[in-house]
Amino acid sequence: MAEDQELDLVEISPTAVPPVCKIIDYQKFLYQQKKREKELKAKATKIVVKEIRFGPQTDDHDYNFKLKHAIEFLKEGSKIKAYVFFKGRSILFKEQGEVLLLRFANDLEEYAKVDQLPQLEGKRMIIFLSPKKKAVK
Repeated sequence: MAEDQELDLVEISPTAVPPVCKIIDYQKFLYQQKKREKELKAKATKIVVKEIRFGPQTDDHDYNFKLKHAIEFLKEGSKIKAYVFFKGRSILFKEQGEVLLLRFANDLEEYAKVDQLPQLEGKRMIIFLSPKKKAVK
């Protein structure tokens, strides 16, 4: 039948019992398949991670400035990686850095949820935040 219509016999679902085949133009089938995959890829969300850096003795004004930026990033739908960078002997103030990051997470409570609590990695103490899903009205 496929040869009479000058088309191809394409096996659509080989695992089905009995296997499913269609009489179609194979090149057109491949083109449509690529087009469908491209559309799915375009719809996939791209995760953007924004970084915010603090020092262990970050002042209130600087803190508020960075907090405002973090709120904007979260509204855009970006994830946030906030970290306190310890230089030299400032590593002695680990507790101060942890308190700063927990305060940061607490202030962003209505915009973000904490993915990972503060963790010390080398000279950095890192916390990950991701935006909360918006309520559908």
